[in-house]
Amino acid sequence: MAALSDHAENLLLNFLMTTGTATRPTNWYLALFTGAPNDAGGGTEVSTGGYSRQTIAFSAASGGATSNTGAVSYTASGANYGTVTHVGIFDASSSGNLLWHGSMSASKTVEDGDTITFAIGNVDLTLA
Repeated sequence: MAALSDHAENLLLNFLMTTGTATRPTNWYLALFTGAPNDAGGGTEVSTGGYSRQTIAFSAASGGATSNTGAVSYTASGANYGTVTHVGIFDASSSGNLLWHGSMSASKTVEDGDTITFAIGNVDLTLA
């Protein structure tokens, strides 16, 4: 995934570079976007068709990278999602703080009844 959010950057810097405290998230949720979020948040998260953020878990980091340990799926029900172009990782199932965001390798139009799945290892996070 392309970028840490401002919130995540501050958590990381406070944890590594100060004696202050940083509260580590304990749950992570994958969100779908039809409009790009940025480091400050924003974007257009899917909000129709029975959509909800899905829980995601990651492997232990190695070489500055990690990826998802289980498949994550969404099925549009009752309405179209539209064209999903970006994903984000949040620390809550609704509202919460955006931690990571990035564009998908290929956009996907999700219509009523369609399923979009991110296979194991397809959501990659890298610090460089």
